[in-house]
Amino acid sequence: MATREDIEFRAEPGVTLRGWLYLPDGVGPHPAITMTHGFAGTKEQRLSQFADLFVEAGFAVLIHDHRNFGDSDGVPRHDIDPWQQIKDWRRAISYLESRPEVDANRIGVWGTSYSGGHAIILGATDRRLRCVVAQVPTISGYEQGLRRVAPDAVAGLNEMFAEEDRAQLGGEEPRTQAIVSSDLSVPASYRAADAVDFYLSTAPENWENKITVRSNFAARMYEPGAWVSRVSPTPLLLVVATQDPITLTDLMLSAYERAREPKRLQLVDGGHFAPYLSEFPTAGAAARDWFTRHLG
Repeated sequence: MATREDIEFRAEPGVTLRGWLYLPDGVGPHPAITMTHGFAGTKEQRLSQFADLFVEAGFAVLIHDHRNFGDSDGVPRHDIDPWQQIKDWRRAISYLESRPEVDANRIGVWGTSYSGGHAIILGATDRRLRCVVAQVPTISGYEQGLRRVAPDAVAGLNEMFAEEDRAQLGGEEPRTQAIVSSDLSVPASYRAADAVDFYLSTAPENWENKITVRSNFAARMYEPGAWVSRVSPTPLLLVVATQDPITLTDLMLSAYERAREPKRLQLVDGGHFAPYLSEFPTAGAAARDWFTRHLG
């Protein structure tokens, strides 16, 4: 019978990351998949359905919470540095390698949304990984910003970021704002109805609708698409939603064109959150089959 255990491992500098390790039936060592969530998410937010699908196919699966979120350590809470998250994720790969139940030569990575961008960069830079799945990944923070922020709001947004930096110079703690809100008077990272519904309906008890302002500044400078052509020769699967207003369908399709073989594109109908919801059967099966093909 497949099992799930609570695990923890050390990350630099002196932070403990926590998560779940799923182990399949049968005698190991097993091929393994390392997973984590996107922007300000936690492992409880619809990741277990993917893990269950993968473990049923014979994979060990590690899901961890990013530092400053969920059950993992780290301060300030609710703060995202994408490059620190990537560095921590490399430590998760090393943790999987250390487990006797895992075949260290058969490890793949699965990332979604913001962490889908991380998965692209990890695939391009960490050759321990044997294959990559990037689901509705962030491709360009700059291009996303151009589409999602009205031109007449850009100057005010830039001033908010500058004022935040000045405040930290003066010794203030990083300021926060909402992750999602449909109230236009409330500063928030996302306002789309499907984003508000997804975050609030899937939130565990230890999740707060809060993110540091500087996390949004970092996101606007984050460019995972610059790395997509370097993933090869590691096999890459991109799962792209056909009507995605968040990571933007055309940016993901352009990134797929720049990627080199071996690669595969899986389209799913709907918006950014469809792969977790109505299109989970398609998105999950495509990822499972990709891992089976390249790790099995």
